[in-house]
Amino acid sequence: MSTKYNNLEELRRKKALLKKEVAELEDLLTFDNAKESLSALTNGFTDKYLQENTTVDGESKISLNTTSIVKEISGNIKDSLLSRSSVYGFVKSDAGMSVVENALKIGAVSFVGNYARKNLNNKSWKKKLIGLALIYLAPYALRFIRKKIDLYQKSKTTSSFEQLI
Repeated sequence: MSTKYNNLEELRRKKALLKKEVAELEDLLTFDNAKESLSALTNGFTDKYLQENTTVDGESKISLNTTSIVKEISGNIKDSLLSRSSVYGFVKSDAGMSVVENALKIGAVSFVGNYARKNLNNKSWKKKLIGLALIYLAPYALRFIRKKIDLYQKSKTTSSFEQLI
């Protein structure tokens, strides 16, 4: 591994050659403009995320362009979250179905409740009677309809299983 040198002068020449080679490599790797050097190293990827600012002294400094970074992130998030396939996949999943089912239930309850409240505040005794009937009879009617729908779904499921077997 070690190289034997005959004299000190030969060692100094070798050291000078190595220093010169290191200086040439440093010149290749460093640029005068830091933004250009980053652009060259990343093949232009960092160009839109960096901006050059000149200080009062006349020096140029590099800073992050936060507006373009935020726009890029928000655009990617919006595209990934609101794409048609992801929304459709969420709705098809069990959690999505339960969310949709609960939203429909809440919507139906609020619709019937608002309609009943409007009818109760009406001057006509027929409208008040309809409002009271909605308040007291609608929950029983909705339970009855739900039981019938559940029975229908169970029968369809069993008939489809029988067809598969």
